[in-house]
Amino acid sequence: MPVVTVKRVGSAESAEPAAPVGPVEGAPTRLRRGLRDDRGSGAAAVLIFALVFMTLAAFVVDGGLSIAKRERAADIAEQAARYAAQDIDVDALRNAAAGAQPQINYQDCTNRVRQFVRSVNLSAADRRNSYCTSATAQRVEVRVQITYQPILSGFYRKHITVVGTAAAVSITGPAN
Repeated sequence: MPVVTVKRVGSAESAEPAAPVGPVEGAPTRLRRGLRDDRGSGAAAVLIFALVFMTLAAFVVDGGLSIAKRERAADIAEQAARYAAQDIDVDALRNAAAGAQPQINYQDCTNRVRQFVRSVNLSAADRRNSYCTSATAQRVEVRVQITYQPILSGFYRKHITVVGTAAAVSITGPAN
């Protein structure tokens, strides 16, 4: 880098060489480094990727939980429908002709469903919302509700409700 000398005009000391004037040591390099400094930019990238990862994890974990709860509701509905269909009218069966199909006590279907869902420890609200949707002397259809709290996306939705439905028919083999 060339050295620049400055002479003072009009003073007695002008005959002496002046001290070299140049860039202040380190100032421009610090300024250039400050403009191009990328310290801390990795933290922003990590934060963005962490949020994306947590969102995807919430979809995977809570989606799997939702599928499992739907299957459980369907299983309980199937068992409750069988339980309700097993309540046959014994007097009608004894007085029926040989080979006649047994008749279900369909008037008591909802009570039987609620009795069964109580045995599998569903909440009181879920028991109230589990019932027979259709009942005849030959067939019962059941609706079972399960409410659960998601694991990772619980701050979006506090409770999620899933429903399972099933039907059961009263069938017997040939009379002896």
